[in-house]
Amino acid sequence: MGAELPESRSRRRAVDEGERELPCPNGWFFLALSKELAPGRVLTRRLADEDVVIYRTHDGRPHAVRPYCPHLGAHLGAGGTVRDGNLVCPFHGFAFAPDGTCASTPDGPPPRARLERHTIRERNGLVFVWYASDGSSPTWEIPETAGAGVTPTAFWSTEVQAHVQELTENTLDLRHLPVVHHVRLRVLAPSRAEGPCVHTRLRLGPARPAVLRKFQLDHAFLLAGMGCLRIEQPLRPIGLVIFTWALHTPTAPGRTRLVLATACAELHRSRFAGMSLLRRPLCRALARVLLWISVAQVQGDVRIWNAKRYEPRPRLAAGDESIGLYRHWVRQFYPTP
Repeated sequence: MGAELPESRSRRRAVDEGERELPCPNGWFFLALSKELAPGRVLTRRLADEDVVIYRTHDGRPHAVRPYCPHLGAHLGAGGTVRDGNLVCPFHGFAFAPDGTCASTPDGPPPRARLERHTIRERNGLVFVWYASDGSSPTWEIPETAGAGVTPTAFWSTEVQAHVQELTENTLDLRHLPVVHHVRLRVLAPSRAEGPCVHTRLRLGPARPAVLRKFQLDHAFLLAGMGCLRIEQPLRPIGLVIFTWALHTPTAPGRTRLVLATACAELHRSRFAGMSLLRRPLCRALARVLLWISVAQVQGDVRIWNAKRYEPRPRLAAGDESIGLYRHWVRQFYPTP
């Protein structure tokens, strides 16, 4: 065999020093859009290096279970169906009730078998599942976006070769904003940790061209665990507000699925009284424009994430206080050593 390439040795060191120290964190993670999960639909999604089967019964309730039938191990996401409120195995027709118990079989009394379930939530048209390394129940809830009926209308996703912590840390890494994204920033409210959430308020605007330097928008950032970042941008002159979600789902060791979603809503309904025919297409168009801008911006981050390594003991400098806050805050989502 030939000698190991320097790049291979570097990558192996990165895994040895970084990724092994970062297991999958506990928390809520995005798995699907509500509109993808129609009544009777069965989907398979990846979370923490395992499949999760999610489905919706005809009463509108979503459910999430581990993928394998306890009878003879069939994958319930590969041909499973929803019938009479139960998830039916494609192999032998065993039916499992929403509480996980085996409710019936085609030719006899059901055995004492039970599916392992995940806790599931829907927030603003997004479906989240709770993950905990020890199987424990949720210890906190995902904050819902203020405003009834605010759901994303534009979406984009990609796979990133980085741990989920690297992606969420980017939110509090203010130093990278002018370098990678060429924006000017002003901190309106410093990062503040409150239990499983971190709040930050920034005023951001393009650094170039010079003619656009006066164009700045206030951004309110809410980081809920490591799986969900929501950004709120009021457009007060036109009475609208734009929401962006950055959803980070750990799919395998050192791999994360990133989804960007955007929505536009009214700050004050009275502003658009009598203009309902124009309101919806305008909001959808603005959401698509902001998604396009967000995707163009995040591509610079993705290139860096795909090539960098995790530094467990970063050499922080003046101005990196929010990184120190973040590293301390994320400890709560990992098993206690």
